[in-house]
Amino acid sequence: MFNKDSWVLGAIIGIILPAAAFGLVYLILGISGIDNTNAITSAGKYFKLSNILLISIFTNMLPFRIYMVNKKYDKTGRGILGATIIYAILFFILFL
Repeated sequence: MFNKDSWVLGAIIGIILPAAAFGLVYLILGISGIDNTNAITSAGKYFKLSNILLISIFTNMLPFRIYMVNKKYDKTGRGILGATIIYAILFFILFL
């Protein structure tokens, strides 16, 4: 399934992977007791919502490299890149 050169597959990977990474990081921080409202602790200052979103957006770098460099699937890589650009534009609209 993941060995197709398809723009749609790249878009699906590019949308689902950052959302899953965001949920995982947010869940781990919630379980560990680090909340982003408590800025007194040193970890609370660095794990703001905007930082968690940036971490989740950059998780697209690994599949982008795999599909563009290793497998030479340009259409899939373009789909991942397109989803990443959309996430980046939304990030700048929301946080800047």
